[in-house]
Amino acid sequence: MPANAHTLGTLLRGLRDREGLTLKQMSEKSGIPVSTLSKVEHDRLTLTYDKLQQLAQRLGMRMSELFAEDAASPPQAVTARRSLGDVERAVRVETPNYDYYYLHTELRGKRMIPVITKIRAKSAQQFGDLVRHAGEEYIFVLKGRIVVTTEFYDPVVLEEGQSIYIDSSMGHAYLAAEGCDEAEVLGVMSSDDEELMQALLDLHEDQKQLRR
Repeated sequence: MPANAHTLGTLLRGLRDREGLTLKQMSEKSGIPVSTLSKVEHDRLTLTYDKLQQLAQRLGMRMSELFAEDAASPPQAVTARRSLGDVERAVRVETPNYDYYYLHTELRGKRMIPVITKIRAKSAQQFGDLVRHAGEEYIFVLKGRIVVTTEFYDPVVLEEGQSIYIDSSMGHAYLAAEGCDEAEVLGVMSSDDEELMQALLDLHEDQKQLRR
């Protein structure tokens, strides 16, 4: 990966440099062990959702800033960025209806947000209100069967290996189909809205609050 690639590691190093903090001081401020911070800064480790949330809160940042490009950074014609990902290194977010696995979180300023999602909600009542956010999204069924409910179309059932592409600003919900206890899908969200990541994180928090 090029030295000028924007990753979570480069963000943390940049924050430390601006604040004039050592790794130990950053650890004391964030509550995250020195060894963990060191691995993150060298792009050998990512952080769980809870740790990212803790880091952002203690550093006085919004969660979306950990995934967003620095506005002062000039655009690169060829970034030559590359990231190998798997579920074990994904940032996991648990909600009553879904488990989300955010992939390639070490890359900041991505034009696409890839997520593997495990779907358990089986009814509109269990799911709650349809969700809406900026941009478009692509959903591919990896395991099981899902029902896709959208604001302007009749529900459609997708089998394993099938997919759908929708306008994300249209109300939508993904449910596990009848006879399927849990389905697994790959979703890719994309938008010109720089706040997309924050909007997705806010939706997760809303889903958590529904069960409290």
